[in-house]
Amino acid sequence: MLKNVNRVIFSLCLVIVSACTTKDLEPALANRITMVTSGDVSLVSATYAWHQTMFSVHTKNKQDEEPLRDHLRQSVNKVMAAKGYQQVALTDSPQMLIGFGMALESEMSDTEILAKAGLVPGLSTHGVDSKLEKGSVLIAFFNPLVKEPYWRVLAQGFTDHNKSVDKRAERFDDLSKVMLSAIPSR
Repeated sequence: MLKNVNRVIFSLCLVIVSACTTKDLEPALANRITMVTSGDVSLVSATYAWHQTMFSVHTKNKQDEEPLRDHLRQSVNKVMAAKGYQQVALTDSPQMLIGFGMALESEMSDTEILAKAGLVPGLSTHGVDSKLEKGSVLIAFFNPLVKEPYWRVLAQGFTDHNKSVDKRAERFDDLSKVMLSAIPSR
């Protein structure tokens, strides 16, 4: 009798397990972000301005570059304002400067990013849909009197460069929040 009960339980388990479905992992891969930071956030100051030369964007479509710059600046400004920091004009002697860079993998390799930024998260593209391309975003904080950043964060994720800039830019607010999460509120 006990053997029959065990067989029934075993059979039920097989039916339950075989009824499970698998879920496509591609959406999870498309939303994956890898990030690396370097520096000292205790040096972050109350007022900031945008760095006068560090705002490069490297994309396949050069017409997208200015809108992408604007979207990232707006997103960073929102996060910094929510944390209590004040943006001022460069002529108003800001206590820090913020610069950034963005690049698609087809325009700048991880090796080139490492040489220029000194950081690379190394996000793997293995198994990712070919319509998606790895993109990198760097945000760096500077003392206005020093050329090297005292804090920086570099994130890599996937983007569909065939989508319009506005559709891709919707993710900038979330990305900026994640990238600047280490910056303390004032």
